[in-house]
Amino acid sequence: MHYVYILRCADDTLYCGWTTDTEKRTAAHNAGRGAKYTRSRRPVTLVYREAFSEKSEALSREWHIKRMSREEKLRLIAAAGESNLPEV
Repeated sequence: MHYVYILRCADDTLYCGWTTDTEKRTAAHNAGRGAKYTRSRRPVTLVYREAFSEKSEALSREWHIKRMSREEKLRLIAAAGESNLPEV
């Protein structure tokens, strides 16, 4: 599976990316091995993810989410609730 995810950073900004393992990727962001954007904004929390069977679908969705306004992203996160997150 391929996932598009949104992280909430410590400064309350949102970061969107894609991965095949959201738990491992979130841990990498929190360890400073993720995107340059998140390195100075740790800790980050996974607040949204969507699953896709094809990488191209995930990349397309990531592209669309990155072009959303902050308000649109927050509505997307709120609509999905916690049902789209991995169990801890």
